[in-house]
Amino acid sequence: MLLLRHTDYRRLTLRLLATLAALSLAACAGLPTINKQAAAPADSAAQVMPAAAQTLYEQAVSIMAAGDNIEAELRFGEFVLRYPDYPGAHVNLAILKARGGDDLQAEASIQAALALDSGYAPALNQLGMLRRRQGRFDEAEDAYLRAVDVQPDYALAHYNLGVLNELYLQRLEAALLHYERYQGLAGDDKQVDKWITDLKRRLESNQRSANVTE
Repeated sequence: MLLLRHTDYRRLTLRLLATLAALSLAACAGLPTINKQAAAPADSAAQVMPAAAQTLYEQAVSIMAAGDNIEAELRFGEFVLRYPDYPGAHVNLAILKARGGDDLQAEASIQAALALDSGYAPALNQLGMLRRRQGRFDEAEDAYLRAVDVQPDYALAHYNLGVLNELYLQRLEAALLHYERYQGLAGDDKQVDKWITDLKRRLESNQRSANVTE
């Protein structure tokens, strides 16, 4: 069992609050015109999505972004019944199910997305988040790493790898690497800038301590 010091609990709380805020802005697996940071690259299927399907999808994403989870879940449920072959819709359903505390249905929706496209980065990222909540940290890391392997510029997976490595796996150097990668992809995130500065300070302190004991 991983034990956290008091300072680690404080960092964990702050990181999780910031993560929830970021995900509330950047969760939707949308079309290329919707929330570029969080969206996966356009589905190949999305390029030929019928006009009626695209309208329904965009409406559902807009409702989800506005925070009406119940209505968004209804809209995405309707979408996947009518157009089941678009993994982004399944990922958004997974996000909504997870917000409602239904991890079983969230996983079912993630697996439905991966059945359509095993290399769909948003689905792999959501799988990592689910595994992290379940305390299955090695599996969470594997899912995030698969996401950045298939899509190296998928910023959210790098962000989540940073959080996982810093707070759960206690790997500060790996956390720093992924935070810096996220920052390079997502732009100027002042909160992550502070985390990077803090990690560099802690790593330098650890190195000085190691030098003293040698």
